[in-house]
Amino acid sequence: MIKKYLTEIFESALKKINAPIEIKIAFENSKNPEHGDYAFTGAMNLAKAMQKAPRKIAEEILAVIEYDSQYIEKLEIAGPGFINIKLAKSVFAQNLETILEDADNFGRSDKYIGKKVNVEYVSVNPTGLLHLGHGRNACIGDTVANLYSWLGADVTREYYFNNAGNQMNNLAKSIYARYMQKYINTDYTFPEDGYHGLYIIEIADELFKEEADKLKKGNEEDLLRCRKFGEKWCFEKITKTLERLHIKQDYFYNEDTLYSDGKIDNLIKELEKMDLVYESEGAKWLKLSQLGLESDRVIVKSTGEATYRLPDIAYHKEKFERGFDEIVDVFGADHIATVPDVIATLKALDYDTERINVLIHQFVTLTENGQQVKMSKRTGKSYTLDDLLDEVGEDVVRFFLLMRQISTHLEFDLDVARQQSDKNPVFYLQYAHARCWSVIEKSEIDINTILKSDLTVLVADEEINMIKTLIRFPDIVLLACEKREPQIVAEYLRDAAAAFHIFYHECRVLGQEESIMKARILLTFAVKTVLKNGLAILGIKAPNKM
Repeated sequence: MIKKYLTEIFESALKKINAPIEIKIAFENSKNPEHGDYAFTGAMNLAKAMQKAPRKIAEEILAVIEYDSQYIEKLEIAGPGFINIKLAKSVFAQNLETILEDADNFGRSDKYIGKKVNVEYVSVNPTGLLHLGHGRNACIGDTVANLYSWLGADVTREYYFNNAGNQMNNLAKSIYARYMQKYINTDYTFPEDGYHGLYIIEIADELFKEEADKLKKGNEEDLLRCRKFGEKWCFEKITKTLERLHIKQDYFYNEDTLYSDGKIDNLIKELEKMDLVYESEGAKWLKLSQLGLESDRVIVKSTGEATYRLPDIAYHKEKFERGFDEIVDVFGADHIATVPDVIATLKALDYDTERINVLIHQFVTLTENGQQVKMSKRTGKSYTLDDLLDEVGEDVVRFFLLMRQISTHLEFDLDVARQQSDKNPVFYLQYAHARCWSVIEKSEIDINTILKSDLTVLVADEEINMIKTLIRFPDIVLLACEKREPQIVAEYLRDAAAAFHIFYHECRVLGQEESIMKARILLTFAVKTVLKNGLAILGIKAPNKM
């Protein structure tokens, strides 16, 4: 693509003027077409190192740079030292040919070929149904994994199955209490730390169908049966909800194995050898203050139960030992206090924590008529992710949960989500894709028979702008992956759809002179291709008809 060529000629020019080689070669898209297509801003970055005015450096670059006029029409200095680049018209035809040749693979690259990446997401405790926050986590993680895959990485999509600890005991006690209250003893006391959701009654009902009154003793064996039954019931619900969202995992790591395989005990011993653990009031404390953090934390309670920091550290040790080059964790904002503790301890254990990227997403608020919604009208219960999927469908849910930067609070507007109009961004994108297909279908032309058509006839401003927008796609995929921010793709697709609607209204496709019609049909097909590829990364369908 054109940026590769620009990088090569500017790198060569910078060497000729003895510029520091560590400068990052980057080009900005010009906001004003009259100023050209791209701007090189490197002269501004070199001023301090070269002890020269940026404009002087820009003049030196232009004096030595060599370029082919079939690619570049003009270079000129603007402002304090920008170099504006105006491309030759033929470049856009060449880039459009590349899109058409790559087709379904356009946007893919081998940037991360050979790199092993672990993306952990969802990892919800099997103690209940998925809510909107879980949905945001799932969609972010799945899309980040898609981005790495598009760039050639060997990606493991992982779910940390947390079925150990006190929350599972509380689940068992909650199920048992509902089981007893409904079928054995109406006065049975519900546990203070129990789960109050109506789904617990559903589990108790299904448990009674299998066990009848066999569990009325309430001994350890009965509670274990409740725990296992509840765990299985909850996880089946979780996986079915994820399937509806097209969320998949390759590997389920069971927290229990950290205990059964001795990894928790070994970690404690290792930390004790490093004099990073001490005992106080019957509990074991981790000397985090010694590692540069504000205060020490309990890692084993006086009851002998590990706090969540300990298995988190052991689990990440395990990830390193499995040989991942990059580890991505997707967590909700409630994990923000834990992350520094885990990272600091791993660093003390001599692991390369630069390979860990933690994505903290903020909470989701459901709104309707400008007011926060907490209860589902359909069920009269707290809104679950399934309720939302029933109401607006998986494509809308995925896009809405991805379209904002993950570090910002997300308002999920039900009024907009329900609409089948341009106000709904998902409908807007899918409609643009369907419109592309409609134009191609009406032409009754087989795309494969016109691939060699002359594309240099595409010279209208709307056509050039459309091509310029399309050729940005590989850079967008790369940027979204490197920043691990899926909303970059979502925002780009909206720009691409907007550019297409302008092109569609200003440049009639069908009924034109044959050479122009063929070229515009191919441009329309390229738009369809990029929209489909971008939506595929986001995990959203690209329908041919709406």
